[in-house]
Amino acid sequence: MRLYFKYLLILFKSQMQYRASFWLLTIGQFFIPFSMFAGLYFLFERFGQIKGWDFFEVALCFAVIHMAFAISECFARGFDAFSSLVAGGDFDRLLVRPRSTIVQVLGSKFEFTRFGRMLQSVIVLVWALRHLSIDWSVMKAITLILMIVSGVFIFTGIFMLAATMCFWTIQGLEVANIFTDGGREMAQYPLSIYPKWVTRFFTFVIPFGSVNYLPLLYILGKSGGNAFLYMLAPIAGIAFIMPCFLIWQIGVRHYRSTGS
Repeated sequence: MRLYFKYLLILFKSQMQYRASFWLLTIGQFFIPFSMFAGLYFLFERFGQIKGWDFFEVALCFAVIHMAFAISECFARGFDAFSSLVAGGDFDRLLVRPRSTIVQVLGSKFEFTRFGRMLQSVIVLVWALRHLSIDWSVMKAITLILMIVSGVFIFTGIFMLAATMCFWTIQGLEVANIFTDGGREMAQYPLSIYPKWVTRFFTFVIPFGSVNYLPLLYILGKSGGNAFLYMLAPIAGIAFIMPCFLIWQIGVRHYRSTGS
């Protein structure tokens, strides 16, 4: 982890060499999700609720998933931009170094401007919590934190799977955006508003349901007799990273240099 934090510090210093550009990009990232949240606000302004979910309940869901996505984009950006390492032959250098390829790829790129997007999510989160009547407990507070952590692990795992595909395709495939950008857009609403097959896929295959739906039911007191099960749901999202690690290792073993 010392190496990872050295990468973090070096790239932060390099980005701060152009401070005006850095702050302008950060402000821009703050306003990027604004149109999506505005759409959410006007939707509920018109219809009042969606399948029993009111505005502030969905706003909490929106804040959690967008915060998780922003953190993952910031610290796992190396996997999202991994195709350039393969296409340029730069991954060869990572293989001969006596350190984990995962740490090196993670440390190859950070997008600190994504803190602007995360700041907006924090504001929406605080606003939603202030307007929700939640009977708070220590376990509910821990569950809320685990929801965000779980989302970070899921998005990072998807970025990692998309990067692994580059070992065979060289270039990154846009189809991966279905599960990153598309997954973020879909998961900003509770899964119960979608058809059952969508809910099942994004609960048992890509476990977004462990971030934005099942633990949310527990926090809002809607879990019925399944409170303990829903409270532990974020663990499934965190565990999602394990098969992604295994698939990454398979990809590394099948890597063939482009000769660039």
